[in-house]
Amino acid sequence: MNIPAGVETGTRIRLAGEGEAGLRGGPSGDLYIFVEVAPHPIFERDSANLYCRIPVSFSTAALGGEIEAPTLDGGRTRVKVPAGVQSGKQLRLRGKGMPALRGAAAGDLYIELAVETPVNLTQRQRDLLREFEEAGRDNHPEGQDFFSRVKGFWEGMKG
Repeated sequence: MNIPAGVETGTRIRLAGEGEAGLRGGPSGDLYIFVEVAPHPIFERDSANLYCRIPVSFSTAALGGEIEAPTLDGGRTRVKVPAGVQSGKQLRLRGKGMPALRGAAAGDLYIELAVETPVNLTQRQRDLLREFEEAGRDNHPEGQDFFSRVKGFWEGMKG
């Protein structure tokens, strides 16, 4: 028996004439198989779309660059990472998701970028990061927006 590409958990497959023998010598009934798809170690599935979380270095996230992303067929594809990207940003790769059942277009692959904070820094790396922090106090748009909203919230609590 062949399982068609694109089946999902709960898909029912009918095998005509493969069920129990019929009463009084009648024809065999149909056999119904309910599919349960095992989880994948890299991809999460939502219908025909796939999701994959990929770690990105701090410097690649800040400066931009390229990463390699795995594809469902076991291959890989190059993905451009825009400069200044934040952790959690999703990039869409059209047609790189699950093949659709019954010949419809394939789903999309969504890459979620997970910006990694460096660990086990050398003293030189620490010094460079401190210098970087001092030189760019105004380079944190999400943090600035958040803290301005918090300030407004606290001020509103006083009145």
